[in-house]
Amino acid sequence: MREKTGKTPCGTIHYWVNDRTDNRKLTLVFLPGLTADHRLFEKQTAYFEGNYNVVVWDAPGHAASWPFEFSFSLMDKAKWVDGILHSEGLDKPVIIGQSMGGYVGQAYAELYPEKLKGFVAIDSAPLQRSYVTGAELWLLKRMEPVYRHYPWKWLLRSGTRGVATTEYGRKLMHDMMMTYDGDQERYAKISGHGFRILAEAMEADLPYRLQCPALLICGEKDRAGSCIRYNKAWHKRAGIPIRWLKNAGHNSNTDAPQLVNQILDAFLLEIKEQNPC
Repeated sequence: MREKTGKTPCGTIHYWVNDRTDNRKLTLVFLPGLTADHRLFEKQTAYFEGNYNVVVWDAPGHAASWPFEFSFSLMDKAKWVDGILHSEGLDKPVIIGQSMGGYVGQAYAELYPEKLKGFVAIDSAPLQRSYVTGAELWLLKRMEPVYRHYPWKWLLRSGTRGVATTEYGRKLMHDMMMTYDGDQERYAKISGHGFRILAEAMEADLPYRLQCPALLICGEKDRAGSCIRYNKAWHKRAGIPIRWLKNAGHNSNTDAPQLVNQILDAFLLEIKEQNPC
């Protein structure tokens, strides 16, 4: 995987792509969740980079994608994903988004429905307004002070133990959070801005309809907000297949990486069978 950069009006995005790409193949676009970075998918990129085009980024403002101006929207992030794909000459994306990355994927589906070949939400939730309450939206837009004023040691502990159940998953999240050690203001800004643009995208009340093959993956021990409740409702209302991962938390692809890779393998095979060209 080679590190590359893409410029935006708000800053420079760092992303990684495998050395030899082939536009005849599907492109797997891995989008990490809020405050995580490209390392979240290290078990997936290593597994798939030999058979697919693989792209993964540090989201705007995160890790290497810094400094960055926090004046962008969720739709801007989706547009920048498309810009990266265009610059790499890749046009058959399957977006695999964890948590916040899943929301970016749904924004991409709204903007570029004809481009998206597949969508996988890992411990994410639907972007449609009808799934959330007014109180939830109110809270989402007011989270930055919470992250600014809580003791860093408490945030580090809860952010690590609260998203993963395995030693590997917790250590990985700890390492990613330590990127912001000594700069809690930046961590709070990333978190608060992320939740705010998520609320704004929901309030836009757009269809966010998935017109491509889709799959939901969720850890049975996901304790992040109401993720389990959202996934149950998403599966029931939209009819999207769901895979529940036993003993996995919010970062389920780090708690059960081999199983997630097997699930993705089967899903991608279905896409290729439906679109042999």
